[in-house]
Amino acid sequence: MDHSTHHTGSAHDHGGHVHGATWTMAMKATLHCLTGCAIGEILGMVIGTSLMWGNVPTMVLAISLAFVFGYSFTLFAVLRAGVSLRTAVKVALAADTVSIAVMELVDNAIIALTPGAMDAHLSDGLFWYALLGGFAVAFVITTPVNKWMIGRGKGHAVVHAYH
Repeated sequence: MDHSTHHTGSAHDHGGHVHGATWTMAMKATLHCLTGCAIGEILGMVIGTSLMWGNVPTMVLAISLAFVFGYSFTLFAVLRAGVSLRTAVKVALAADTVSIAVMELVDNAIIALTPGAMDAHLSDGLFWYALLGGFAVAFVITTPVNKWMIGRGKGHAVVHAYH
């Protein structure tokens, strides 16, 4: 994935800090995170629900897959830049951990707090409304977190050294 749209090179000072992180940068970073999280989370919820697992194992699987897919998007982008796997893993962990964690916390809290959502089945609209509504709320809450982190040279800002 091309991360160059997050901010311009002129936003850096010589210490590697990013000045003036924009809302557009933060929204793009959050959308990048949300894409991986959504794929993993939906896959985990669909697998757990279709296998009739209980709520806890289904959520553990969904959250685990959200992290795997969330990290993988950054990992593969950084690997394309020609760095070692070890370096790419470090960059992905630094770039995405806080963003994915906030997104998953918010999304799963919405699902857990929506009456009946934890017992809904794949064929129930409530299942999908709670899941997608959770993603929407998570996006709104995670975007300012990413803006703050990018503005301090953290989060998705660390990816830009590998373009």
